[in-house]
Amino acid sequence: MDLTNASRAWNRHGFAVLPGYLPEDVLTPAVADLASMFPSAHGFHDGSDPRRDRFVGDEFAGIDSFPFAGTEVALLAVHDLLIDLAEELLGSNDLRLYTAEAWAKYTGAADYDQHLHRDYLNHTLLVPSSAPAFKQVEMFVFLDDVPEALGPPHLVSRTHTRDIAATPNWFPDGESGQDPAARFRGPGRPDLYEREVSAAGPAGTVVAFELGTFHRGTGMARPGGARFSMHLGYRRADNEWGQRYGWALRSHEPAWYRFVERASPRQLQLFGFPPPGHAFWTDETLAGMALRYPDLDLSPWRYRP
Repeated sequence: MDLTNASRAWNRHGFAVLPGYLPEDVLTPAVADLASMFPSAHGFHDGSDPRRDRFVGDEFAGIDSFPFAGTEVALLAVHDLLIDLAEELLGSNDLRLYTAEAWAKYTGAADYDQHLHRDYLNHTLLVPSSAPAFKQVEMFVFLDDVPEALGPPHLVSRTHTRDIAATPNWFPDGESGQDPAARFRGPGRPDLYEREVSAAGPAGTVVAFELGTFHRGTGMARPGGARFSMHLGYRRADNEWGQRYGWALRSHEPAWYRFVERASPRQLQLFGFPPPGHAFWTDETLAGMALRYPDLDLSPWRYRP
């Protein structure tokens, strides 16, 4: 799927699935770096990796937040192909990356099967908007093949959900175990599950969806299986209510310095670095940046048009 068709699908359905969007040569460095973050499938299932226990019992235990220990994984999160996609869908070239997580899942480690839901409750201070200027885009990026047996996300077109109010936010496939009186948890909606679409796909697949798109994680059935992915969030720079992490809080971690010193100005602008030519860049600030980031090539910011 090219960017034009992705934009059409995004505007009609609230999501677009781009199979194999990131080519193998782009994925390879990040995949090789995954070992610095997560056990392999073999290391997890045979118990040979001492990190194994961290991933057992909680579906979210396999999440690492940016900046990642694997610098190649961090650089992939802001690859130009992903920025191009975000710019196309959001209609702007002044964007921010407001969340970035890498996620490892292992068959049998936890119950990854979820109820249909939207993500807005921890991605914005407000509610989803259908106005193009105020949309946010989330992306699932598959670092390896994710067939149906390895728990791909399922999504429901907004052609079936556009009349659902801001609450409830979670809908089970039946009544069992749910409290219909809870404000954010609704009654069973088996009709929505009948309309969901699987995003199963090969390595490099990108699933882009809006905050208002109903989706869910699904269970993993393949014996000895593992799957590795990223969950990213982009927004327009001026939509300050869309937030999940404060990057300055994490900007004195060793992994941050390793990332910054290899990133481009376009990539760093996603985190709030002023672009080249901005008034912030003076002899004073450039001298300070040379001390804080001694291996960062500051020449793009030194240029005076």
